[in-house]
Amino acid sequence: MRFDFQSRYTDLYFTTATVKGWKHLLKPDKYKQVIMDSMAFLTTEGSIWIYAFVIMPNHFHWIWQMKGETRLPQVQQRMMKFVAQQIKFDLSDHHPQVLEQFKVVHNDRQYQFFKEKPLSIALYTDEVVWQKMSYIHRNPVQPKWGLSQTPEAYVFSSAAFYATKDTRWPFLTHFWYGDDWLTADE
Repeated sequence: MRFDFQSRYTDLYFTTATVKGWKHLLKPDKYKQVIMDSMAFLTTEGSIWIYAFVIMPNHFHWIWQMKGETRLPQVQQRMMKFVAQQIKFDLSDHHPQVLEQFKVVHNDRQYQFFKEKPLSIALYTDEVVWQKMSYIHRNPVQPKWGLSQTPEAYVFSSAAFYATKDTRWPFLTHFWYGDDWLTADE
């Protein structure tokens, strides 16, 4: 195991960010890629580990853990601000009519793409981590969405990482085995 028992569940969260009004803003792959880029940046700079994720048309979930002195509000704010700014730039250039749907009257912003404060639930046991990870990975195959036939077939998810050791998202860390998992003999 990568973590000792005492620190394994320190600052470990299941987080959901939902698009304001449940609009399908994240349907284009280019916006999903913005979220992936933000996750990659935060892991590369050493702020967090990301263990699982899925990006749906109107929300995304991820299981993650902060490193060192990193704190939940700061990381979430940095991630969501970057994602919102990149989407705003693209909408402004290519889809101004869609951008207007997200206009707000606030002192600190003109547009709001996500509901205030993503929902973050602290995780404390392997059983709960497994439950949340399973939920994340099954999201795209739910009849409501029908985005893929199997969890691992959906590209914007960590399901293939766990099912087949797919490394297309190099920022992922295996929750139970850490970085050694990809090189370990089966």
